[in-house]
Amino acid sequence: MCTGDCAKFIGASLYPFCVLNIVCNIILLFPGWSTDAVNNSGERLTPEVLYLGGLIGSGILVLIPAICIQYTGRRGSCNNRCGMLVSIVLAAVAVCGALYGFVTSMLGLIQGPVCYYRFINGIQRWTSPFKLDKEFIDLERSYLFHKEVWSRCTLPEGVVEFNIILFSTIMVASAIEMVLCLFQMINGLFGVFCGTCQKRFH
Repeated sequence: MCTGDCAKFIGASLYPFCVLNIVCNIILLFPGWSTDAVNNSGERLTPEVLYLGGLIGSGILVLIPAICIQYTGRRGSCNNRCGMLVSIVLAAVAVCGALYGFVTSMLGLIQGPVCYYRFINGIQRWTSPFKLDKEFIDLERSYLFHKEVWSRCTLPEGVVEFNIILFSTIMVASAIEMVLCLFQMINGLFGVFCGTCQKRFH
């Protein structure tokens, strides 16, 4: 496969992951499939959701370069060494966007959701319980390894599983985006030095 065809393939391959990240980040704005968090001025939303890592980072900041990278691979004015050089820069921007989405999602997983939590002393309140002192909530390690405490988040219903699934999805999709964009940077270098096979079609 020549560098132009490879760029076209990589650009097109990025689309579904961008869309997946955007959709997941939008769904995260409605924890437990409820609009209550949004209606409360976002105070009951997980802070990492508001960083919009999946929407802006591994969504839009990857989607725009992906379109340009795919266009670089098509026969025409951009399918040349200069176009490949531009694609390297765009792929680097996409790597930064995907990395932002990955990091914010990882933080969202580590910190846990905002929920109406029932503490072991019987007190209930809206908080980010898994960010608190571990002795206070009686956990020896991350809440991810203590499924029995997930049910203490009574509202929104199922919010812990909700956050884990969606943040994990964004993390995996962002990681794949980074790999694809790094491949494009390498492919772009070959395109700059070796050409894009464009002459074969003249």
